[in-house]
Amino acid sequence: RVSLEEVLQWSQSFENLVTSKHGPMIYKTYLKTEHSDENIEFWLACKAYKKITSQRKRISMARKLFTSYIQPQAHNEINIDSPARKAIIRNIKEPTRSCFDEAQRIIYRHMERDSYTRFLESQLYQKLKHSLQTKGNNSMR
Repeated sequence: RVSLEEVLQWSQSFENLVTSKHGPMIYKTYLKTEHSDENIEFWLACKAYKKITSQRKRISMARKLFTSYIQPQAHNEINIDSPARKAIIRNIKEPTRSCFDEAQRIIYRHMERDSYTRFLESQLYQKLKHSLQTKGNNSMR
């Protein structure tokens, strides 16, 4: 159940959107329409990656992140600059909790500056907000 309050908070800041309970998944639905849902997927995967305490699991997850999003021609390749990509390539052999931080920051800024404002103006967001406002009970399934 997403509430009108949560949906309205998304328009206050990008941070509110990506840290709310339902925001990331609804935003991902929108990004699919722009063919850029790999951005939120990568950003969320980095958040999960940072929580890994086992070195063995960290290495495994780092390799998955690299092959999915970082290596040239990756299936879900993200748009990051060459210095950030090269730093990850250097650090991937002994990945630390922070080895994807710069790439994650770049992707966050891309989303915040580019697609976030289009999301707020999109039919998806506007219809969701309108349906919750007209329901009056402030929640929707």
